[in-house]
Amino acid sequence: MASVSASSFCVRSAAPRSRQISETAKLSGLKRVSFSHQGRNTFSSRRLQSLQISCAAKPETVEKVSKIVKKQLALPDDSTVNGESKFSTLGADSLDTVEIVMGLEEEFGISVEEESAQSITTVQEAADMIEDLILKKSG
Repeated sequence: MASVSASSFCVRSAAPRSRQISETAKLSGLKRVSFSHQGRNTFSSRRLQSLQISCAAKPETVEKVSKIVKKQLALPDDSTVNGESKFSTLGADSLDTVEIVMGLEEEFGISVEEESAQSITTVQEAADMIEDLILKKSG
């Protein structure tokens, strides 16, 4: 049994390639998540093939980042920008990405290292990074 506290939670499990089974569960707005696995391939009796747990940013953070991205890229009000939106798909080049990061630093009162800034490709990644930086800053 495992337990995680977060505002959003994503679990992906993948079976061996021969079975080609992939499962994804996304839960949001949660304070606590518990899960257990019972069956033939239990965690203790078999080698864990793949388990990824990520605590995603709060929806409010994703929304703020989306608005900043829209503003920096001068996108029309009716354009859709959400967590899955890729900067490159929205038309951002490397200079645009730098300007987006600068806007995020100003809005959230954080400082993003150049290496981290270059690895951000989606709105969700930016929001997750922001919350990590805010958490480190306050801790």
